[in-house]
Amino acid sequence: MEIVMAFVCGFLFMAAIYLILSRSLLRIIIGTGLLSHGAHLLILTMGGLGGTAPPVLADGVSDFADPIPQALILTAIVISFGVTAFFLVLAYRAYQELGTDDTTLMKGSEQDD
Repeated sequence: MEIVMAFVCGFLFMAAIYLILSRSLLRIIIGTGLLSHGAHLLILTMGGLGGTAPPVLADGVSDFADPIPQALILTAIVISFGVTAFFLVLAYRAYQELGTDDTTLMKGSEQDD
């Protein structure tokens, strides 16, 4: 199962890098979202997928799963949601001001100063 997850992580990272290198601001935002999802999946896969042990230690239980990867992913999801919301607002405001989402057209020239 870890092999399948490794290929999915690799595909997510590949698609994210492709989208981040594009000119459209919306594609860049989608690429950062895919990159964060790939990182979440990578952390989850590195933490171990199998097992029936509970994630917390209860009375009479000697074997338990490590809860750190789940806590890291939950924190990373919240942070990536906030960053994505900020990027969307920033892109919307830039589109309102400049009338385009093409990053090459957003560059100013010395004549604009």
